[in-house]
Amino acid sequence: MDILLSNSSGKPIYQQIADQVKEQVCSGTLTAGEALPSMRLLAKELRISVITTKRAYEELERDGFLENVPGKGCFVAPQNRELLREAQLRRTEEFLSQAVEEARKGGITLEELEETLTILYKGDIL
Repeated sequence: MDILLSNSSGKPIYQQIADQVKEQVCSGTLTAGEALPSMRLLAKELRISVITTKRAYEELERDGFLENVPGKGCFVAPQNRELLREAQLRRTEEFLSQAVEEARKGGITLEELEETLTILYKGDIL
């Protein structure tokens, strides 16, 4: 499991961990039933507090991405495809909101933004 932390992110470390695990589950990098590192091991690998990893795992469990099996560890929970799609849609909306804000700051029209999005979505080079 690859987790990259950034001190300049503006997001709390536990949130960075939770977001990256969710992204890996949504993308299929982490699959249902796959074991995650223990809270202590992850804390050691990332050189952070166990309390921080505990908070991230609790959030992931609350959101239905993890199952904690007492005495065995934490595992990726089976995912409802519709919930995964909704989570991905939410993430996409966040990114698009940032893009719209940047476009407005730069005086880019809606038509120019739509054209750019269409080109990017189809994979054409600008």
